Amino acid sequence: MSSNTQRIARNTLMLYFRQILIMLVSLYTVRVVLNTLGAEDYGIYNVVAGVVTMFGFLSGSMASASQRYFSFEIGRGDFEQLKKIFSLNLTIFMVIALSVLVLSETIGLWFVNNKMVIPPERMDAARWVYQFSILSFLFTVLTTPYMAAIIAHEDMNIYAYVSIVEVILKLGIVFILRFIPTDKLQLYGFLLCIVTIINTAVYRTICTRKYQECKFGFYWNKDLFREITGYIGWSLFGSLTTVVRNQAVTILLNQIFNPVVIAARSIASQVNSAVSSFSNSFSTALQPQIIKSYSAGQKTEMIRLVSRGSKSTYFLMYLFVLPLVIEMPAVLSIWLKRAPDYAVIFTRLALIDVLVNSISFPLMTAARATGKVKLYESVLGSIQIASFFIAWFVLILGAPAYSVMVVTIGISVVMFIIRLVITRYLVGFSIRQFIFEAIFPAFMVTVVSAGLPILLYMVLKENIVRLCIILAVSVFSVCGCMYTLGLNKAERKRMHEIIMNRIKRT
Repeated sequence: MSSNTQRIARNTLMLYFRQILIMLVSLYTVRVVLNTLGAEDYGIYNVVAGVVTMFGFLSGSMASASQRYFSFEIGRGDFEQLKKIFSLNLTIFMVIALSVLVLSETIGLWFVNNKMVIPPERMDAARWVYQFSILSFLFTVLTTPYMAAIIAHEDMNIYAYVSIVEVILKLGIVFILRFIPTDKLQLYGFLLCIVTIINTAVYRTICTRKYQECKFGFYWNKDLFREITGYIGWSLFGSLTTVVRNQAVTILLNQIFNPVVIAARSIASQVNSAVSSFSNSFSTALQPQIIKSYSAGQKTEMIRLVSRGSKSTYFLMYLFVLPLVIEMPAVLSIWLKRAPDYAVIFTRLALIDVLVNSISFPLMTAARATGKVKLYESVLGSIQIASFFIAWFVLILGAPAYSVMVVTIGISVVMFIIRLVITRYLVGFSIRQFIFEAIFPAFMVTVVSAGLPILLYMVLKENIVRLCIILAVSVFSVCGCMYTLGLNKAERKRMHEIIMNRIKRT
């Protein structure tokens, strides 16, 4: 088994266990925060903070660009160029942070004061939350290049440990909310801001001590700046359209429905994020290897990583999505005690959407590894913009709030097909081979493994025993089908080697 495969397996395992802890803590945190703030204030927080999150596409685009260039130079072995690229990236990040501050305090603040549907008695608290969210985002922007450096170096243990510390601090917030007698909504925004500042300080300290290239020194190169900003510009467009697809739809719902509907969508987004983070863990561990393989000219290895990575990412997602979709009413009842109206349908549809998207993650990395992102981002970004207007049109016709999620799922299927075609054009792999190696096994596992859990759901009486049975049966059914139907002979052999090596070490 190659060292690259071992590294991916080790990093995936580290991120996987990290995510289990983070998911459990995050879900518990949402429950306590929802009960402490109430559905109305919780909805207000998510929609107000969402205005700032709309500027988050800047940080996401820069993170993608930074990691791509860091991994590319590491793959080439040019660490002097890596140092220059880090300094140039951090300079651009500082400019972006200043630009976001100006936009947030002008256009964004005007929107909050004049266009957001917020009860008058909660407007002052909403403004404070908005200011704390701006400050949190500015620190997040400055943290991103350091996180990108850690991922590019594939030191996932550092990334995992810092993330665990962050989630533990957020867990502490829920207990503070209970005992400090002040406006809970304002306090929640303030404490989350403090956690973000601490997170930034930790990442910067670790990276400057561990990686030589992370010691900032002003560097300027016109051609490199033009290349990076060109890459960023199109990535920025793609990320902006993703925000339109997600956050802008939340604001659209805010204009038509009450805050309780926003709370239901926010609950769905929390579950969506918690579950999708498992597939993201594998994707994060895989990304540097895909980019490094491309930069080293190892095209066959990169295509192999993309096909197997797409299939594996889907399997990791489906392992959680199947039981949650089936038993969502019971899960929300136990988790939140009293879930907001529409929470069940919103959450089920959100999980189906993220399942559809999960198989695309390695394809995205492969397309961006080439550096030729203009075609990719322009076409897919335009489709995402169209999804917002389609959702708007559907709501105008009188469709229920959850119909926006149905539109989103349909758009995700279309985007996957187009993403596959464009990536084939950029990288040059066989779509037929990808269908045979990734899509067909995923389809077979999905259909066969779902049968028994769904049958039990229909036959057994609704209670905690049925919930436990379906959760256990779903996990075993998915794992069994993944092994027998999802993996080929060579992949099963590699799995045996990983397990045996782990047993020998213990």
